[in-house]
Amino acid sequence: MNSPRLQGTARAAAVLDSAGPRAAFHRLVVSRVERLTDDAVAIAFEVPADLAAAYRFTAGQHLTVRSEHGGPGSRRSYSIAAPVGGPLRIGVKHLPGGAFSTWANTSLAAGDVLDLMTPAGTFGMASGATGARRIVAIAAGSGITPVLSIVATVLASEPDSSVTLLYGSRSSDAVMFAEDLEDLKNRHAARFALFHFLSREPQVIPLLYVRLDAAKLRSLLGTVAPRDAEDWYLCGPGEAVEEWRAVLAEHGVPAHRVHRELFHAGPVVHRAPSPTARATGELEFTLDGRTSRTEVRAGETVLDAVLRVRPDAPFACRGGVCGTCRAGLLSGAVDMDANYALEGDELERGFVLTCQARPTTDAVVLDFDR
Repeated sequence: MNSPRLQGTARAAAVLDSAGPRAAFHRLVVSRVERLTDDAVAIAFEVPADLAAAYRFTAGQHLTVRSEHGGPGSRRSYSIAAPVGGPLRIGVKHLPGGAFSTWANTSLAAGDVLDLMTPAGTFGMASGATGARRIVAIAAGSGITPVLSIVATVLASEPDSSVTLLYGSRSSDAVMFAEDLEDLKNRHAARFALFHFLSREPQVIPLLYVRLDAAKLRSLLGTVAPRDAEDWYLCGPGEAVEEWRAVLAEHGVPAHRVHRELFHAGPVVHRAPSPTARATGELEFTLDGRTSRTEVRAGETVLDAVLRVRPDAPFACRGGVCGTCRAGLLSGAVDMDANYALEGDELERGFVLTCQARPTTDAVVLDFDR
């Protein structure tokens, strides 16, 4: 678990990226519900012309669904499963005990209406990438959803780039978006290498009858997967992603080339309070151009304090995974209980996850509009 201490400075404020219009909810009509596997569906949405710009997405971004299933105002984030410019679509896998995922897999139908937040997230296309790239993507289970968007976008928009995809599933009937992947393979046979690893179903090639874990990835580097690929995209359960990232690091893959997202990180384990933690602290934050001031009370996160004053502040998972609640730290310092969403360069540029941030100085200044 990455739990850094972040300190804002005037210089950090100057180099924060502009995130564009803030995420907001709109009611969208479901245009299609497609059965992918016995326990997963793809949900497509109709986007009215006046909201087309708001729902324009980049590869690897996600949408947050607000629903009464699971409790009033419950929120869940799902990755977009479409290439840039394609129809707005998400994949929802049924989770045991999951109120929304159960309903979506059994009762949701075309014509229903859902509250959908505009696209968010920074996992995806490498910034400033030009020319021919060799890309390796590694996914497990429903982690294929954002990876599909990235792979399809690269193949469509970078005619000189090649992609290798390593995808781990339990069995062939559990492979999500199987038809989409086969279609990409048929259309880009010379540039797209697809390898399925099935942990519970024997295959003709024994190499592929195995769990896609650290040991298997080590055996694939330099053969199936080029070690010197320009970009690596990892998505799956938290433990698996961290295993893969550790293997890449031990083989000398530079950290800035490795992009990762988790679809499940488990419950957040809160650390013992920092020796410099403040029981209370002053908070100033800017949201939609409006600056507010409040107090972070004992035991609260920054997001808790923000929501008392601005209930419309952006958030989704509250587990440090989705990154929806991120803001720029302009001054003061915070500790984060967990961080599964922000990459090293984002931390260096002064971004924090407000759902995980706790002040360690008397005053903190944040900007959600950066």
